[in-house]
Amino acid sequence: MIASAEDAVAAVEAAVRERRRFAVTSGGHCLENFVSDAEVRVILDVSPMKRIDYDAARRAIVVEAGATVGDVFRALFERWGTVVPLGEYPAIGMGGHVVGGAFGFLCRQLGLAADYLHAVEVVTVDADGHAATVVATRDPADPNHDLWWAHTGGGGGNFGVVLRYWFRASGALGDNPRRLLPPAPESVTTFRAEWSWADIGRSAFRRLLANHGVWCERNSGADSPNASLWTLLELHREQFGKIVVRGVSTASAAAERQANEHLAALADGLPAPQGRELARLPWLEFALNPFPDLFAGPPGGVSVKVKDALLKRRFTDRQMETAYDHLTRRDTDVMGGMLGLATYGGRINTVAADATASPQRAAILDIACTTGWLDPADEAKNLAWVRALYRDLFADTGGVPVPADAYDGALINHPDSDLADPSLNTSGVPWPVLYYQGNYARLQRTKARWDPRNVFRHALSIRG
Repeated sequence: MIASAEDAVAAVEAAVRERRRFAVTSGGHCLENFVSDAEVRVILDVSPMKRIDYDAARRAIVVEAGATVGDVFRALFERWGTVVPLGEYPAIGMGGHVVGGAFGFLCRQLGLAADYLHAVEVVTVDADGHAATVVATRDPADPNHDLWWAHTGGGGGNFGVVLRYWFRASGALGDNPRRLLPPAPESVTTFRAEWSWADIGRSAFRRLLANHGVWCERNSGADSPNASLWTLLELHREQFGKIVVRGVSTASAAAERQANEHLAALADGLPAPQGRELARLPWLEFALNPFPDLFAGPPGGVSVKVKDALLKRRFTDRQMETAYDHLTRRDTDVMGGMLGLATYGGRINTVAADATASPQRAAILDIACTTGWLDPADEAKNLAWVRALYRDLFADTGGVPVPADAYDGALINHPDSDLADPSLNTSGVPWPVLYYQGNYARLQRTKARWDPRNVFRHALSIRG
């Protein structure tokens, strides 16, 4: 357990000296086996480092890497009335979250969490195997600036052990901590509705997806009045029985109208969704327990596979047909299978693709092909189903979302080792381009400078 910078330096040096493969965790989760890899012999757990405070010297909010997203939401709101647009799930560990870019319910309105990164403290290892702490800042004149830039989307486990992040909005003035980050919403309005699969045939399914896609194309600009609305369309497998749409609005008094208009747009030409639920909650209450039915898991946990992609425009007719065919397949029993479509864009897309290490700045949708299983015996059929859905959705580009006119690649915070498998990625486009696009060469140079021995590595780590 790592409780200080001194602990981290000593642990890293010992592992390097003893030639033991190690990984770092901040107490959250990883969607691939980068930490639980069989080759890993030492796990450095920074979860005891949870301090969150105002740093007067840097005029920024300092957050230690062991804090969770929920810890940060609570501290920012209760102490200063502010917010950073972090991820949806409050138990996510900060250490590996922000370095991957980080987006959540407020991303369309406020951008990525990494867009507010002012500085970062990292334990790095030099060519001689010596570990040391380095602070890198947003200041272009900082000789360590490249290390800061790499932590705005370069992905966890690549450059060193993150100990602390400092947050401050770009262009923020003064030293009042209440004015250095966006104000937190006083309240949020959530909504949920659903269609029964019994009422949705092939043509209705296509109509629903087309309606949803058109709404996203028309409402993904930063100047859209609906940038304050985030929604998720959950296309569960037919055997689950229903298709669900849910959303979060910070539009205050206009939120109910906003939700109703969104549902009306999706239901145009279709049966009206049933079971509508609308609730207005204090921001912190929602942030610490968002959509309990969405994030609830069985005792002991569940195995999952998530395959992520970013879209610059709505699904084609062929892709809608493909989704319908896989979601209604009767030749396999995959109860946990789902295609999720989360609205994206807004403020995210106002930042240049190379201003941070997160290059996906033109997408309107973040989609995820997902499945989950409890019994290890069910792993093979679940993986086969979700891989086939993803492959067929992107069949025109080699089974993966190649960045171009239609797609914006994938997010490294949703890592998928399949993208590095030539039998599953037949595009001829290597996985680093899918995640990093034109930023990869700069990340490689940063990797070579700060981790010349390739101490920090995993299946999708940056190659120096």
